[in-house]
Amino acid sequence: MAQQAAKDASDIGDPQRALRFWQVRADQPNINQGANRMDANVKAFFDETPDANIAKERVAFGTSGHRGRATDRTFNAAHIFAITQAVVDYRSEAGYQGPMFLGYDTHALSKPAWECALRVLAANKVSVFIEKDNGITATPLVSRAILQHNQLNHQATPDTALADGLIITPSHNPPEDGGIKYNPSHGGPADTEATKWIELRANAYLLRQLCDISLVPLEQALAHAQAYDFTAHYVAQLGDVVDMAAIQKANLTLGVDPMGGTALPVWQAVAEHYGLNLEVVNTSTDASFDFMPLDHDGKIRMDCSSPDAMANLLKIKDRFDLAFGNDPDADRHGIVDANGLMNPNHFLAVCVDYLIGHRSEWAETLNIGKTLVSSSMIDRVVAAHQRELYEVPVGFKWFVEGLHDGWLAFGGEESAGASLLTRNGKAWSTDKDGIALCLLAAEITAVTGKTPSEYYRALTERFGEPFYKRVDTACTAAEKAAFKKLTADSVTETTLAGDPITAVLVNAPGNGAAIGGLKVVTDNGWFAARPSGTESLYKVYAESFKGPQHLDELIESASALLSSVLKG
Repeated sequence: MAQQAAKDASDIGDPQRALRFWQVRADQPNINQGANRMDANVKAFFDETPDANIAKERVAFGTSGHRGRATDRTFNAAHIFAITQAVVDYRSEAGYQGPMFLGYDTHALSKPAWECALRVLAANKVSVFIEKDNGITATPLVSRAILQHNQLNHQATPDTALADGLIITPSHNPPEDGGIKYNPSHGGPADTEATKWIELRANAYLLRQLCDISLVPLEQALAHAQAYDFTAHYVAQLGDVVDMAAIQKANLTLGVDPMGGTALPVWQAVAEHYGLNLEVVNTSTDASFDFMPLDHDGKIRMDCSSPDAMANLLKIKDRFDLAFGNDPDADRHGIVDANGLMNPNHFLAVCVDYLIGHRSEWAETLNIGKTLVSSSMIDRVVAAHQRELYEVPVGFKWFVEGLHDGWLAFGGEESAGASLLTRNGKAWSTDKDGIALCLLAAEITAVTGKTPSEYYRALTERFGEPFYKRVDTACTAAEKAAFKKLTADSVTETTLAGDPITAVLVNAPGNGAAIGGLKVVTDNGWFAARPSGTESLYKVYAESFKGPQHLDELIESASALLSSVLKG
């Protein structure tokens, strides 16, 4: 089996020897006899060697780290060796001397990649904390561990003792995919400056065929690492961010589908620690994810915001007051009540309204964060409470500074990712926390007596009902490149779908950062467009407060406007 062969290869110290070992093994007959596609995927992780002279095979950090597929030579052992060594170099340049918190999720490539990263870290004598029993670790738990370490050690030790983290996960991507992301000392996703530095350094190592990278055998690396109970630390502190006592008192019947991911042991611990009436309805962690219903496009994708991927939980929703889903690294949330799976935009608006009204220790000066493509219902809620809106480009990294420094109370994305401050206004997780957001839904119901969808219906009665849609449009390379050249003056039209245009944005109002596209706003709706980072298409997001017909008119007008401005 490929897993056994991977273990054999892990005992070879030199990275190039390890890769050559796999090439020898591949020539032996029956190496994959009886192995499933995940075994073949793990084999390709070691066996395939990327060519750094080919652009698509290089390290490339997107909004959530480097992702790829072993069979495409975009996520292989060589990538992990190079990225990890680059991170070691980065933290050395930054003066970090504290521990590295290292986690991985349940994708087939995550454990082998975690082992590769651990071997590089140990060879470089970096102190490493891993989950006890070499277990899986959710993204928010790593973020929380980094923050807690740095908060506790801030007074006792110099800044050089700061901790950071690496998380091996492609999030909700299909089973064949792999991913790795770096969280510096602030606990959240690394900013563009850091990821560009790491990307360039990692690709330099690939070009030199890893000759400057040191490794130790896996057994030695595991002995070097220190066990850390991420789950126990996180679960014990949940009352700091969510009113767990209110949830306990309400005795809500809760169901959870971890979707085969890292949330599984966390939810089991939550149920036990707090004595909740909570059932984990799916305890499978099969790396093939064959238990998953197919997503809308026929692929396996562990997307807890997709009704198709959440079909198993939706079938049994009536057994529970509320039910939740999480993606494999547990940074996203899916909220289900009697009315079905909640639209992520709707839930974000509910969270904002509820939190402003029920966090008495939060200063009135705190900002509320949203991305440019999130619903304007949030804008209306924030304005009604006379709070400040912090609107940023797509990417959770834009919320990190505010959450870390305590001036941003809440930050949320339309893709079902969010985090918030503790109940007394301190940093909780500077990465997305799908578990805390699910528990916040339970708190909202426990305290108000309304399910999240009932709460949202009340918001629409106050502020109007928005209609939202995303449309993907095929485009050429030249059209994708044209997005970067757009300015507010590129739009000469004065109306959009019959309404006067009130704003044309190419930079986010919250932080002034380039949005990599365009947003056009009227009093009754808006559209935003940005190119895909990986496909030959651009994404159009649109929202109308007039109705579905006006939404279609918005999208039609947006398409015509974009066709014009992208042609120059």
